[in-house]
Amino acid sequence: MAAPQQTYVPSKTLRTDYPLIDNDPHFKRVIGYARTSDYVHGAVAAAAGPGALWTMERIAPSHVGKGGFAQAMRLTGVIGAIGGFLYFYQRSTLRFYGMSENAREIDLDMKEMVAKVKAGEPLYGVSQLSPHMQGVAARQSRYSALFTAVLPWFNFVNHNQHGVDTAKYYRQAERELETERLSNGPVQA
Repeated sequence: MAAPQQTYVPSKTLRTDYPLIDNDPHFKRVIGYARTSDYVHGAVAAAAGPGALWTMERIAPSHVGKGGFAQAMRLTGVIGAIGGFLYFYQRSTLRFYGMSENAREIDLDMKEMVAKVKAGEPLYGVSQLSPHMQGVAARQSRYSALFTAVLPWFNFVNHNQHGVDTAKYYRQAERELETERLSNGPVQA
């Protein structure tokens, strides 16, 4: 009889200046943890293309004919919006990887995960996929934001393979529950 297949392949961790939060963050977490500066950088990147095209048209008109410039501006606007979103998304994701300053995200992550532990919920959500398919999805999208310029790839799958020791969340939840129990005083019978 054949041995069962292993569905979990430990991920490599990169050496970074800041702590790793998650090497395969879910799309919703990346958007939810984004900073105002990420939105500003994304908006500026999105507006750069149309702004440059408009400026060039004012300095040296192209004379493309009726409606030609409007079509070019729409196309540039769409490309700019896609590029701006990808830049915004990558900036937020790099903090999960620990590749840029991430103290705020560490605090948000700890609060979110400790709340899930206290509520008895799975840390990374419930998945409809088999453990094998969760592993496949994790291996396909792990550290994918580093390759965004070539192939944008997002994690939409809930799985438990995120490259961090989740025991820290349970220890913090135990500390908080103990503190709450002690602050409520002795139990009256």
